[in-house]
This record gives sequence, C-alpha cells and structure tokens, in this order.
Amino acid sequence: MNVKDVALSRYSTKAFDPTKRVSAEQFDHIKSLLRFSPSSVNTQPWHFIIADTQGGRERVSKGTQGMFAFNNAKVLNSSHVIVFCVKTEISDEYLTRILEAEENDKRFTDPAVKETVKAGRSKFVGIHRDELKDADHWMEKQVYLNMGTVLLGAGALGIDAVPIEGVDAQALNEEFGLIEKGYRAVALIALGYRHEDDFNAALPKSRLPEDEIITQLA
Repeated sequence: MNVKDVALSRYSTKAFDPTKRVSAEQFDHIKSLLRFSPSSVNTQPWHFIIADTQGGRERVSKGTQGMFAFNNAKVLNSSHVIVFCVKTEISDEYLTRILEAEENDKRFTDPAVKETVKAGRSKFVGIHRDELKDADHWMEKQVYLNMGTVLLGAGALGIDAVPIEGVDAQALNEEFGLIEKGYRAVALIALGYRHEDDFNAALPKSRLPEDEIITQLA
C-alpha cells in the first residue's frame, strides 16, 4: 500500500472491537513514531502516557466523563490509548538536555557544529518564549505534528485509530499528576480495530476540492 492509499483508507474510527488487540510488535512501531516524529528545532516538547490494560484505559477514561462521555466507549473499547502531553515550559536546562542527547547520538561532527545548533535552537526558542511569549501554543503545535505522524503511521500498519480532542484535560492532569511533572494533557489517540457496527467505516471520505485548497505556482 502506498502513502496515498493509506491517506484514502484511514478514517476516524467511531467504534472499536474490544476483543481485538494490537500486538506488542505492531505497537512497538507506534512507539517509534512517537519518539521520532519531527518537531521544530528538535525540541520534542512532549510526553506520552500509554494505556493498554483495562485498568489503564479506565484511568484515561476519567477524562471522558460528563460532557465528554460520547468519547468514553472509544477509550474503553480500544486496544491502546495514548495521552499526548505537552511541556508547560521550555527552559534553558531542557535545551541543554536535548543538546547532550544529540551529542551522545553523535550528531555533531565537530564542536563548531554543536555550537551552531545550540545557537540556532536558542534563537528559535527565544523568539517564542521571550519575544512573542507564545511558547505554550508553539509547543502544542509540535504535539499535533506528532499526532499526525502517529495517525498516518497507524493507517500504514493497518491499525484503526481516532484522535480525541473532546476530553477533560484538567481531569487527566489531576489523574496523572501532570502539572507537577511539568506537563499538561492535550488530546488522546485511541487505537485498535474497528467494530463491525462502526457506521463511519463505510462512509465515503469528504474533503474540499483540490483546486480550492491547493495553489500550484508556475
């Protein structure tokens, strides 16, 4: 299957079959997508909570109660659910941690390259953190890049998935003590295999026309 076929065949799963499980081998691919998703200047401002047991999914489902109850079954009947979290701040100490990891992974051919990367990253982070003061929103955008990577990758693996923004983020923050750890919940992705009664599986995709959303420059 090529990537166009994946984009055309994947969809937001509305009902999961609770008897079907994503294998550990398959989910290992998902974890790689989480780790290696792109982010602006490699900031990686995220953390992921993975629930693949009934007890774990029940904890995550504390964020799908009340006005968000329409998403509760998706969480409970999925094979795996991922809580996508974003850092609450991006400090100089954290930037040093990234630089150290890159050095350990042998990304720098010489000290001058390391200093260039350090200066460039500090500049971009400083624009959002210190000048525009929109670092919170900027980091959250990196998390959505990650979610898109996971959704397309899951489709390529033949795994059904649905992104879930209809969630009580504060309830998840409290359940997992996220604020104290320097994170906050953003959204979920539930993964598994569709139930035969999933109405959305048989519906045709609907998108705006290509000539309306794409401008091809001469």
